[in-house]
Amino acid sequence: QVQLVESGGGLVQPGGSLSLSCAASGTIFKLYTAGWYRQAPGKQREFVAHITSSYATKYADSVKGRFTISRDNGGATVALQMSDLKPEDTAVYYCILEGVDERDYWGQGTQVTVSP
Repeated sequence: QVQLVESGGGLVQPGGSLSLSCAASGTIFKLYTAGWYRQAPGKQREFVAHITSSYATKYADSVKGRFTISRDNGGATVALQMSDLKPEDTAVYYCILEGVDERDYWGQGTQVTVSP
């Protein structure tokens, strides 16, 4: 059974940095695209970033230049380093592993709050 567990959320001031991590189990992690989505209160879940099995990356325009996604296949983890955080980055952040046996798997989410 595929499981994804996020960690690293919290409260940070505007302009600050925070790092999220997602640990995967139950599948051959290195074969699949891994990524992050977020959902702010009252809004739809939106794409943040992903990294493919060949390490190609893609970012939402709103986070380009501020967020960096990386993966460690040996440890089966995907990380999101966030810097220059803004109040509009406040959301629940979800880890995703795409296309495992033709479906996507999601983590439980971790709260990120950017506030003075």
